[in-house]
This record gives sequence, C-alpha cells and structure tokens, in this order.
Amino acid sequence: MKAKRVTIQDIAEKSGYSKTAVSFAFNSPDRISKEAVEKILQTAKDLDYIPDPMARNFSLGRHMSIGFLLPQIFQESLQNPYTLSVIRAIGNVCQSHGYMLTLVPPLHASVTEALKNATVDGIITMGLRIDKSIREVLRQRNLPIVSIDGLEDDEIPAVSIDDRAAGRLQLEKVLEKGHRRIAIITLAGSAFSDSSSDSIANRRLSGYRDALSEYNLSLDSITTIESEATYSDGMKRTHEILSESSPTCIVTMSDVVALGVIDEIRKKGLNPGQDISVMGFDGLEKEGFPCHGLSTIYQSAEEKGKKSAELLFSMIENPGYSPSPVKIGFEYIEGTTLSSEKEKL
Repeated sequence: MKAKRVTIQDIAEKSGYSKTAVSFAFNSPDRISKEAVEKILQTAKDLDYIPDPMARNFSLGRHMSIGFLLPQIFQESLQNPYTLSVIRAIGNVCQSHGYMLTLVPPLHASVTEALKNATVDGIITMGLRIDKSIREVLRQRNLPIVSIDGLEDDEIPAVSIDDRAAGRLQLEKVLEKGHRRIAIITLAGSAFSDSSSDSIANRRLSGYRDALSEYNLSLDSITTIESEATYSDGMKRTHEILSESSPTCIVTMSDVVALGVIDEIRKKGLNPGQDISVMGFDGLEKEGFPCHGLSTIYQSAEEKGKKSAELLFSMIENPGYSPSPVKIGFEYIEGTTLSSEKEKL
C-alpha cells in the first residue's frame, strides 16, 4: 500500500506551529523566529518530509525554471556542439540562480501552444523569428524573453554578433587566397528565422555580397545551397555540390556542417585544404570540440549563452526592465583547411 505523503499540516500539528509558520520556515525564514525555524525544520526531517516543488513554486509565484526554445528539433539541435555549448552556458547561469532549464522544441505550428503551457518564468530563443502569435502569448503571460541571434527589436533584447560584418570577413579570407570557384552552404530558412530578409543567413549573405563586390564579383555567379545545421546535411549537400560542379572552396555558415563537408570530401578520395578548401563558421575548436584544423569565424557560444541568461534574469528580477541589445565580438581563426588557390579564375 502506498504510504501517505507527509504534508505541512502534519508538520504543523507535530511542531505546534501554524501552517503559515511552517510555510515561512521553508520559503521566508526571516519572517519567524530562529527558534521556530529550527524546530519546524527538525520536525520536517523527523517526518521525512519532502517539499512539493509545485506547491512551493506556487507560493513564491514562480516556476523556478526558464525555457530555451531550440533552433531545430531535438535530434538536430542536440547534434550540434555549438548549440550544446550555448545550452551549457545558460544552464550554468540558471544553476547559480537556483533555477532549472527547460528545453522547448521549435515545431512552429505548436510553439504558441508549447509556450502557453510551459512552466517557465522566461524564455531564451536562438536564431528564431518571434512572430505575432508568439508575441501575443508572451504578452498574455507577461513572460520576458531574450533572443540569441534574433532580429534587433525594440521589444525583445538580443545577444548577437554583427553577422553581416562576420560574413564579409569570412568570404574575404577565401577571396584573398585566390578562390573564385566557390560553393556556399547557407543555413536553412526553416531552422533559422524563416525567409525574413533579416535572418542570420541573409545577414551573412549580405556580407558575402560586400566582399565579392570588392573583387567585381556577384553572388549570383556562385553556387549556393541551403542546409540544416547538422553534420549529415553537410555531407549530403557536399555530395550534391561535387556531383554538379568542381569548386576550389566550400564555405559554410556552421562548423558542424563544415565537418560533414570535410568527411564527404575525404570519402571521395580528396584532401580537404589541398584539393578543396573548406571554411566554417562558429569556432567550435575554441569551445573544446576537435575540428580537424578547420579555418573558421569564431563567435563565443559560452558568451552568448551566459549573456542571454544574465539579461533574462535581470528582467525576471526587475519587472519592467528593458535591457539594451548586446553585441559580442568575432574573429577569424586560421586553420589548415583553407589554402591558396594558385589557379585564379
């Protein structure tokens, strides 16, 4: 037979204090005497009492959890080391505040319903467009939100890099090496921001156009293909590219995609960095993930995760506070996968 759960009523009867005093002992001990707190907590220990987290959170008016809206479905998001590094940094901040972290998958048709039912005190998104229906749910629930890599927005604070400038730097490094037969694997619009003109992919593409214009080249003349930010999609897209053209360099918007590119090149008996150059974006090597000497643009996942969580907690703890957008830095990391192309075409 299942044992009866010990309640605060049981503690009150056993200790001789009221239910209110028992609640204060657990949630606001400064509101009753030290002697009362000690006796109540000892009674709870003697009775093997385990506080009901739902009841405690209700009394505090908080869920003690924040939600992270994944940029892709669970399977794909958790395969990307960059996303995992962001989640880890957010989790560290949550832990320091005594909060839990809830992962929310971005199936767009059900995001609004998920947000309606999510037992969280705030939301962090990553690379996703916050549309009208989501904004309405956030307004109705008075739920603060911070966007990583989202649009710069008067209502929603964002943590991001200057993606246009980073894209320009990325392609400049490729062009400086003499590459002209270039293939670009962009981020899929379905995963990042949709088809918005200000999506991550389009911001970086604008940077590519800036770099190409310095060499009197056009993006229209370059092979461009979309990919989910996964290793397997990197391999698939590289197979498609090499089946139809012979680029001297493949540029990606994600290191995890670049790793798939590298392995597909090797699978075809070619040498990355010698036969075909590869350029990534994220800087996973600096996050502690081996990347085969990948040349890339580094943007700190840890800094993005940490700053976004800190912004969110500042909003949770100070209702009505509207923090300014945060820009973090980026840099080019020289690796062995980008070499000079002697045959300039």
